[in-house]
Amino acid sequence: MEPPQPTLVLASTSPYRRLLLERLGLSFTTASPNIDETRRPQEPPQVLVLRLAEAKARAVSRSHPEALIIGSDQVACLEDAVLGKPGDRAGAIAQLERASGRSVLFHTGLCLLDAKTGRAQTLVEPFRVHFRPLQRRQIEGYLDREQPYDCAGSFKSEGLGIALFERLEGEDPSALMGLPLIRLIALLESAGIFPLGA
Repeated sequence: MEPPQPTLVLASTSPYRRLLLERLGLSFTTASPNIDETRRPQEPPQVLVLRLAEAKARAVSRSHPEALIIGSDQVACLEDAVLGKPGDRAGAIAQLERASGRSVLFHTGLCLLDAKTGRAQTLVEPFRVHFRPLQRRQIEGYLDREQPYDCAGSFKSEGLGIALFERLEGEDPSALMGLPLIRLIALLESAGIFPLGA
């Protein structure tokens, strides 16, 4: 008789990450990690997202000590500037005007933590978005339709946001939406969870 599968927990309340994980057809629960996500002085984006992805998973492990926990974090970088969630229309207009005709590099940190053993598998998945040259009226028209004010970079690539782009560059397109599923599947399989069956 095979041992029971560990409980899978997504350390996030993001509806986007939950929808992405649902694609794998696995049973899971979600939990809020409730951590301080402040960037440390001079902290490189790759280090930030790796640290926060693991911190989220470890925070949730305190209430789920037997689970496999998925933590993830993402930042968008335009040259040396980190683009956060715009929060409102004015912030989104400013971000998209800066990104117009340029490329934005997304770093997505991923952690799969075995709460029982304390073993964490971590990685950072890069994904680059090349924006079309955008006019102000196009930006405003897009924002009127999708209001992506809770999304880093001010767009939803799974929706009309795709119209903002000239091209996409990366190995795992789901990374752009905040949870790199291709890389996650490999981590899950190494922990004994097989979305396609063993």
